[in-house]
Amino acid sequence: MDTVDDFTNEELEDYPNQKKKDTAKFKRRQLGLSCMLNTEVGAVLAVIRRYPEFSPLYNTSSPEETYDSSIVSSLRSLRSLIFNPQQEWRFIDPSIYLSPFLDVIQSDDVPASATGVALSSILKMLKFQLFDDKTPGAKEAMEAIVAGITSCRLEKTDPVSEDAVMMKILQVLAGIMQHKASNLLNDQAVCTLVNACFQVVQQSVNRGDLLQRSARYTMHELIQALYSRLPEIEGNDREGDSESDIEDVDDSDGLESGYGVRCAIDIFHFLCSLLNVVSIVEADGSTTHTADEDVQIFALVLINSAIELSGDKIGNHPKLLRMVQDDLFHHLIYYGTWSSSFVLSMICSTVLNAYHFLRRSLRYQLEAFFGHVLIRIATLGTTIQLQEVAVEGIINFCRQPTFIVEIYANYDCDPFCRNIFEEVGRLLCKHSFALNGHLTSLHIQAFEGLLIMIHNIADHIDKVDDRAPLGPYTAQLVEYIPFWEEKEKDDDDLEAWVEHVRITKIQKKKLLIAANHFNRDNKKGLEYLKHAKLVSDPVDPKAYAYFFRYTPGLDKKAIGEYLGDPDAFYLQVLKEFTDTFHFNGMGLDPGLRFYLESFRLPGESQKIQRVLEAFSERFFDHQSSDIFASKDTVLILCYSLIMLNTDQHNPQVKKKMTEEEFIKNNRAINAGQDLPREYLLELFQSIASNAIVLDQTIVSLDMSQSKWIQLINRSKVTRSFVQCEFDHRICRDMFACIAGPSVAALSSFFEHADEEELMHECIEGLFSVARIAQYGIEDTLDELVTSFCKFTTLLNPYASTEETMFTFSHDLKPRLATVAVFTLANDFRNSIRGGWKNIVDCLLKLKRLRLLPQSVIDFDVPADAPITPGSGAFSPTDDSKFGSHRFPSIMTRLSLLSQENTEDGLTLGSEFEQNLKMIKMCRIGSIFGSSSNIPKECLQNLGRSLVFAAAGKGQKFSTPVEEEETVGFCWDLITAISLANVHRFQLFWPSFHDYLLAVAQFPMFSPIPFAEKALLGLLRVCLKLFSAQREDKLAEEFIFKSITLMWKLDKEILDMCHEIISQTMSKIVIEYPANLQTQIGWKSVLNLLSVAWRHPETYDYGIEALISLFSEGTNVTRNNYAYCIDCAFGCFLAKNSPIEKKKKILDLLADSVHLLIQWHRSIYSDPGSNVSAASINSSSSAEDNYRGPSNANYNMNLFVKLGEAFRRTSLSRQEEIRNHAVYSLHKSFNLAEEMLYVSSNCINYFNLVIFAMVDELHEKMLEYSRRENAEREMRSMEGTLKLAMELLSAMYLQSLKQISESPAFRAFWLGVLRRMDTCMKADLGHYGPSSLSEIIPDLLKKIITQMKDEGMLEPREDDDMWEITYIQIQWICPPLKDELFPL
Repeated sequence: MDTVDDFTNEELEDYPNQKKKDTAKFKRRQLGLSCMLNTEVGAVLAVIRRYPEFSPLYNTSSPEETYDSSIVSSLRSLRSLIFNPQQEWRFIDPSIYLSPFLDVIQSDDVPASATGVALSSILKMLKFQLFDDKTPGAKEAMEAIVAGITSCRLEKTDPVSEDAVMMKILQVLAGIMQHKASNLLNDQAVCTLVNACFQVVQQSVNRGDLLQRSARYTMHELIQALYSRLPEIEGNDREGDSESDIEDVDDSDGLESGYGVRCAIDIFHFLCSLLNVVSIVEADGSTTHTADEDVQIFALVLINSAIELSGDKIGNHPKLLRMVQDDLFHHLIYYGTWSSSFVLSMICSTVLNAYHFLRRSLRYQLEAFFGHVLIRIATLGTTIQLQEVAVEGIINFCRQPTFIVEIYANYDCDPFCRNIFEEVGRLLCKHSFALNGHLTSLHIQAFEGLLIMIHNIADHIDKVDDRAPLGPYTAQLVEYIPFWEEKEKDDDDLEAWVEHVRITKIQKKKLLIAANHFNRDNKKGLEYLKHAKLVSDPVDPKAYAYFFRYTPGLDKKAIGEYLGDPDAFYLQVLKEFTDTFHFNGMGLDPGLRFYLESFRLPGESQKIQRVLEAFSERFFDHQSSDIFASKDTVLILCYSLIMLNTDQHNPQVKKKMTEEEFIKNNRAINAGQDLPREYLLELFQSIASNAIVLDQTIVSLDMSQSKWIQLINRSKVTRSFVQCEFDHRICRDMFACIAGPSVAALSSFFEHADEEELMHECIEGLFSVARIAQYGIEDTLDELVTSFCKFTTLLNPYASTEETMFTFSHDLKPRLATVAVFTLANDFRNSIRGGWKNIVDCLLKLKRLRLLPQSVIDFDVPADAPITPGSGAFSPTDDSKFGSHRFPSIMTRLSLLSQENTEDGLTLGSEFEQNLKMIKMCRIGSIFGSSSNIPKECLQNLGRSLVFAAAGKGQKFSTPVEEEETVGFCWDLITAISLANVHRFQLFWPSFHDYLLAVAQFPMFSPIPFAEKALLGLLRVCLKLFSAQREDKLAEEFIFKSITLMWKLDKEILDMCHEIISQTMSKIVIEYPANLQTQIGWKSVLNLLSVAWRHPETYDYGIEALISLFSEGTNVTRNNYAYCIDCAFGCFLAKNSPIEKKKKILDLLADSVHLLIQWHRSIYSDPGSNVSAASINSSSSAEDNYRGPSNANYNMNLFVKLGEAFRRTSLSRQEEIRNHAVYSLHKSFNLAEEMLYVSSNCINYFNLVIFAMVDELHEKMLEYSRRENAEREMRSMEGTLKLAMELLSAMYLQSLKQISESPAFRAFWLGVLRRMDTCMKADLGHYGPSSLSEIIPDLLKKIITQMKDEGMLEPREDDDMWEITYIQIQWICPPLKDELFPL
C-alpha cells in the first residue's frame, strides 16, 4: 500500500495502533541487540580478568585507568557506546563493534579461553544479523572477520581447550558463509576461508574424533554455500584457446560484487588435488601405490556436493568445465583402476552426478571411464568385492531413464568409439551365468542389471500409445556416406537423425568386417570397403586414413607399409592419418610413442623418413612453446630418439650410448642452436628407462598420459554428447546386439535359481524379451521358447510318466515355466517361428499325461460342420496384442500359482486341481482358436510343427491307442487353425500341402491313422471353405489336392470314412454348389460323392445330391457335366439301391440335354465357369482331351459322354433300370436333334453309343445263354435288346436324311444290316429260339420301305446300294426279298 487511499476505513482506523506496535517491536529488538553486545563484552572482559598473568593491569598498584591495554580499552569503549547508539544497529559500521573482538582473537597475549569467548561473540553477532549486505562498511567488516579468524593466535594450553577454540573457529567459518553479507566477500577471502577450514581438518587428524567430524562437516557446509551460489553467476562467454586463459577471467564473473567463479575454480582445483594424495612405494623390485583413502573419500564427497549444487551451470564457465573434463576425470579414471571398493564406489557416484548434469561435455571422458574402469574392473577385478562395486556402478547408470539409449547412440553407433552398450550388456550376461551351479551375490546383481536394461528397452519399444507397426525396420546403406562425418541432432528432424544413427552402426559393423578381410588379404580388405560403400569412387584418401586410424584389430605392420608407400595417393593418406592426432599440450617423447602405437614403423629407411616427416610437421604445428625452431628440428630429434631406443634396448648392442654422447649427437640441430641440455637429458632418461615398442601387437589397457591428452584434444574438435530419447527402431537395434547372450543368461539363471522371487524375475525378463522380439528379432524369441520349454520337464525323453508327473506336481519351477511358455504362445504367437515345435511337443506331452481335461480341449462345433470323432480342439478366445499394460496381469497369475504351490498337505485331489488351474492359466485354447491374424510365416511354422508331430516325427508312442489319440489331437489343432484362417487359406495352405507331401516320404511313415485323421479334418475345413462365396479359386484347388493326397495314401480310408465323406460332399453339392468354381473342385467333390454308392447307409446322401444338382440345373456347367455323368453312372452300379430314385436320375440325365442345347446355341460363352473346359469322349478323361469351349465338337462330345452312360447303364442287372436307360437314351436323342444335324456327328454317335449298346446287349444275352439256369436273366436281357433294336431302327429313321448325306453312309448302312442279321440269327442254345427274329423283319421292312420312299434305295448304275441291300436281305430274311424287292 503506497498511499492512504489504498487503505480501507477499518485499516485507517487501526493504522495508528499498528504503527505503535511496530515501533515498540523495533525498540525491543534494538535494545535486545544492545544487551547482547553488552553481555558479550562483559564475558570477554571477565575471562581476561580471570588470568591476571596475561593482563599487567591487575598486577600493579596503579589504578586501572593509568595502565590499560589496548584490548581492554577498546572493549570498554565499545561498552560505553552500546546503550547509546546514534542510530539503529544495521546502519552502524560493523567494524566499530567487531574490532575489539577481533583484536582479542588475533592477540598473542590473551588466554585460549578468552579467544574462545571472543569467537563465540563473533558467531553470535553473525547469527543475530546485526548487519546485512546493505549496511555501510559490511564488505570491509566481513573481510576483517575472515582475516581475523584465519590469523587467530592461540596460546598453547591443554588439548581440550585448543579443540574447543578450533570448534569455535569452525562455527564462525560456517557462520560467515551463511551470513547475508557473505556475498560481499571477494574470491581471495573465500579461498582463505576454505583453506583455513581445511587446515583445521588436517590438524584434527591427530586430535579428537569430534573435532575431525566437525571440521569435515564445516568444510562440507562451506562447499555447499559456495557452489549453491554458482548457478546465480552468469557464465563467461569468452572461450580461451589455451590453458592459460583463466587469468583473463574477471573477478566479478558476472556479479556486481562479491566472490565469483574464480574462487569456485581454485577451490575445485584444490579438491581435485586432494585425490592425488598418493605415495609410491618400491620394495622388492615391485612398485605399489599407497593412497590416503580417507582424504580421497573426503575429497570425493566435497566434489559430489559441488557438482550436485552447481548442476549444469558448470557448463557456463569454460575453465571450471575444463577442470571437470580434464583434472577431475583424469584422476577418477586413474585412481579408479586400482583403488579400494569404497573409493571406487564414491568415484562411480561422482561420475554419475557428472553424467546427470554435464554429459553433453563429457562424451569421451564417460567412454574412457566405462572402458578403462568399470568394464575392466568388472571383468578383471582382483577381488569379488571390486567386481561387485563395478557392476553396481554400471547398474546405477543403467537405472537412469535414457542412459542405455544415449550410450548406444553416442558410442556403439560411432565408428571411432567402443561398443559400450554392447560390452556392458555382454558383461552383465557373463556375470549372470552360474558356472558352478551356485548363484552368488555377483550373479544376482549382474542379472538385476541385465533385467533393468531389458525392461527399459521393452517399456520404450512397446509403448501403449505407440501406433508404430511391428517390424524390423531394416536400415540399408544404399549409397556412399563418409563414415567419419558426424551429424548433429536436430529436434525438428528426428527421423533423419535416427536414420543417421542406424546407418553409422551399419558402417561400424562393416568396418569390422573389412578389418577381418584386410588382415587376411590387404587388397581384398580395401576392395570390400568399396563394395560396402564405405569409401567413395574414386577413393577419398581420408577414408583410408580413418580406416587405418580408428578400426580396431587391424594388422599394424600392413598399416605401416601403406603409410610409407611413396605413391602420391598414399602420401595423402599418410597426411590425413597424421592429422587425426592432436599433440596440443603433449611432449615429444609421449607424442612419438602414441603416434607409433597406432602402426608398426616400416623397416625401409625411406618409408621411415616419410612417416616421421608427417609426424614432425603435425607435432610442430601443435606446439605452443618455442623450444623448437622448425619442424626439421623435430624430425632430426625423432630420428635421434629412435636410434637411441635401438641402442639402449637392443641386446646385440654391447656398448650403450651415454647421456653426453646423446647430447653431443644433437648439437646445433635447432636452426644452428643447441636444444636445452635439461630437455635432452629428460628425453634420454625417458627412452633409457622405458623403451619405445615399435612392433607391439597388444594395445595397453591403461590410460596413459598421452592417451589422455589425445582424448582431451579430440573432445575439443568433435561433437558433444547427444542427449536423446528412446526410439522403437533404435531399441530394436540395441537389443539385437545382446540378444543371444541375454537369452542364454536368462535361461542359465532360471535353471539355477531356487528362490521364488528370482524365478519370477526371470519370467518378467522373459516377457520383456518377447515384447522386444516382436520387432524383427523372432529368432531370439524362438531361442527363448526353446530354452524355457526345457524347464517344463515335459521334453525329457528319459523320464517316465510317473517321474514327470511327480516333478510337475511338486516343483514350482516347471509349473512356472509351463505357464510362461504357453503365455508366450498366446500373447506373442505373431513372433514365434521355429519355437512352435517345442510348444507343440510340450502340449502333446501334457495330452499324454492326461493333464489336459476335456473341459479345456472341448470346442463348440459350428452349425455347418459335421460331427466328427476325435479328441477335440480348442475354443477360440479373443486376444489382443501383448503390451506393457498386460504385463502385471501375467505376473499376478504366476504369483497365484506359486502361492498355491506353497500350501502344505497336498493330496492327490489337490494336485489334480492345481494342475487344472495351471492349465487354465495357460489359456491353451486361444493359441489356436485366435490365430486368425498371425503372420503367414508364423502360421506356416505352427502348421509344420503340428503336421510333423502328427506324422510321428520326434514322437514316441507306447501303444497304438496313444498314437491314434496323438495324431487325432494334432489334426484337431491343424483343423482349428485352418478354420480360424480360412479367409486367407490360399496363402498358407500350399505350405501345409508341401508338409503333407514331405511326411509321406518319411521312411517309417504309416498312413493309418495319419491319413484317416487328416481326411476328417480336411473335410471340415473343406465344408467351411465352401460355406461362403470366394473370389479366389486357388483355395479350392489346394484343399482338394490335399484331400486327394490323403485318400490315395491308403484307399481303404475312403471306406473307413465313407459316412463323413458322403455327408460332407452331399452338403456341399446341395447347399453350396455355386461356391464350387474350378474343374478340379467339381471333379473331386463328385468323385468323393461316389463313395456314397459303396455303402447302403450313405446311398441316400449321393442320390439326394445328384437329384438336387440336376433338378436345379443352374450349377451344372460344361466344366462339370462330364463329372456329373460319371458320378451318376456310379449310382446305377450300386446294388440294392432304390429303383425309383435311379429312374429319377436317368430322367434328369435325359432332360439335361436341354443344357447341352443351350450351350450349343451359345458355344462361345459359358455362364457356369470362367475356366477352359475339356472335351469329353468315351475313351479318355476330361483332363486328357483338347481344351476350349469354343470348339465345335465340345458339346457333341458331352452328348456322346451322356449316351455312353446310358449305354453302360443298359447293362445293369436290374431289367427295369436297363430298359429305362434305353428309353432315356431315346429321349435324349430326340431332344438333341438340333445337335445331330451334321452327318458326321450323327454317325459318330451311332457308332459309339447305339451300335455299341446293341453289340454289348447281344453279347451279354449270348453269355447268359451259355450259362446254366440263367434263362430268366437271358430272357430279360433279350427283352432289353429288343428295345435297343427298336431304338436303333427309330433313331436311324429319324436321322436318315443327315446320315444319307455322309460319304460314309454306305458303310453305316451295312453296319445296321449286320446288327439286324446278328440279332436275327441269335443262337440261344438249349434255351430255344430267340424272339428277336419276330421283330427284325418288321424293323427291316419299315426301314427299307422308308428309304425307298425317300429315294435313297433305288437301282442306279453308279450306286451299288440297291444290290448290296438285296443281297443282305436275302441273307438276313429271305421271305422279305420278294416283298421288298419285287422283280
